[in-house]
Amino acid sequence: MMNNEQIVEALKESGMRITRQRMIVADVIADNDGASCKDICCIVRGKDSSVGVATVYRMINVLEDIGVIERIDMIKHRRNGDEG
Repeated sequence: MMNNEQIVEALKESGMRITRQRMIVADVIADNDGASCKDICCIVRGKDSSVGVATVYRMINVLEDIGVIERIDMIKHRRNGDEG
């Protein structure tokens, strides 16, 4: 998992402005490896309630698109784990 500085650098390289809200989301993602999207939203909104849920999900999608994070289908992941 990337740290906060690496996430911010990847965002800059993809042409995104680094806003305060994006910094908060990057911090939360860097500090909570493996957290669900819902958990990330809750943590971000706990730090700053002005950050909207849509903003968090857009940021997660951007980070996934540029290869910073990988989304895991937890239901599929659990099923595959149970088969072994």
